Amino acid sequence: MNSIEEKLWNYIDGACPPEEQQAIEQLIATDEVYRNKYNELLQLNNEFAVMEIDEPPMAFTYNVMQTIRAEHGLQPSKSRIDGRIIWGIAAFFIITIAALLIYAFSTVNWSNATHVNNTIKIDTNKFTGVFSGVAGKGFLFLDVVLGLFLIDHYLLRRGMTKVQ
Repeated sequence: MNSIEEKLWNYIDGACPPEEQQAIEQLIATDEVYRNKYNELLQLNNEFAVMEIDEPPMAFTYNVMQTIRAEHGLQPSKSRIDGRIIWGIAAFFIITIAALLIYAFSTVNWSNATHVNNTIKIDTNKFTGVFSGVAGKGFLFLDVVLGLFLIDHYLLRRGMTKVQ
């Protein structure tokens, strides 16, 4: 596009300052080239104003959104869940269980154990305080639930159960 057309389009659109509008009006009135180009661009602008804008069909937006939902739904959940988080949670519970077992076995007085028929009899009164509180019972409950999840995951991988 040359500078004449740019100036005339700005004049037609009303996007030029007032002093430039006056200069272009004088050029249109005095110069034949400017007048002819102005008339052409004015006709083209009027044709653009009369034209109807093509609109997509009513179902277009719905179809696009359904396609996006379908593509999003096809993504496996593995990509949405970071494996490091799962391993971190598992490590926390394993370390906690190990610490609890170490504490429980360290509090047992092994020297007072009596031998009856080649078996060791341990005083179990020492273990009663470990799991009697709310925190101990809650911890055991969480461990049982996690154990069930691990068994379920193992069975799913082995193909012994079906996902419904």
